Amino acid sequence: MLERLTFTTTNTILYCQRWQATVAFYQNVFNLPVNFSSEWFIEFQLSDTARLSIADERRATVKSSLGRGITLTFQVENIQEAWQHLRDKGGNPGAVRQHAWGAQVFYLSDPEGHRLEIWSANESA
Repeated sequence: MLERLTFTTTNTILYCQRWQATVAFYQNVFNLPVNFSSEWFIEFQLSDTARLSIADERRATVKSSLGRGITLTFQVENIQEAWQHLRDKGGNPGAVRQHAWGAQVFYLSDPEGHRLEIWSANESA
């Protein structure tokens, strides 16, 4: 009997009303590589084992939450470089600030309203 499940990959699927704008955001602002795409679904590669997919709710059985109750978090090596990249690409990131759990963090939203948290461990942490 398994003691615990072991996953080879993970994928978060966001169901969106603003599908085209949300796809363009992750393609053009985050520059994510595409693993798979169709007329209503696209899968981006975040890392060797993590994926982010965007589905058009008009073609899916699951509907959009319009970003309510969802925060996607992404850890980066260099918070200032990530902030500058997203600003330069029109991502409109908020200010970098110190978080209570010992990290630097900033927030932005995708076109569907999903809250994105970009963070980096403090060098002294």
